[in-house]
Amino acid sequence: MGSVAGIARRDAKRAPMQLLDSATITTAGGVADDFRGRPGKRQVTLLSADAWRRVCADLGRELAWTTRRSNLLIEGLPLPKCTGDIIRIGEVRLRITMEVDPCSRMEEQCAGLQAALSPDWRGGVACTVLAGGHIRLGDSVVLDVSG
Repeated sequence: MGSVAGIARRDAKRAPMQLLDSATITTAGGVADDFRGRPGKRQVTLLSADAWRRVCADLGRELAWTTRRSNLLIEGLPLPKCTGDIIRIGEVRLRITMEVDPCSRMEEQCAGLQAALSPDWRGGVACTVLAGGHIRLGDSVVLDVSG
């Protein structure tokens, strides 16, 4: 079992990430007020805190997790490295739809970041929302094997 270590959203494509203590997640809008939240394969993005620490170690510097521009930072639970798996945070259910491949925007953030994120699904996972609800920092995160 893991926990929600960070929640963030952004208003527009290149807008700064806004840290939140809690958020509502819906099937229609992903993380409330996040510009990418519309239905589709990339409604909500998750990043593993452990993977992010490895990225920072490879770069030899500490970067805020929001540099990756993900919606949720997950601590203590390795994110599955395959599509179709279900992540549950309280009543929220997220289906992993794809690996989040790092883009050139990462290189704009920090030299070497795109390459450091590339191996082993370090860039995180994208999900579609199956069931919405309200989440808070510290909420439990589990892999839902029942689907």
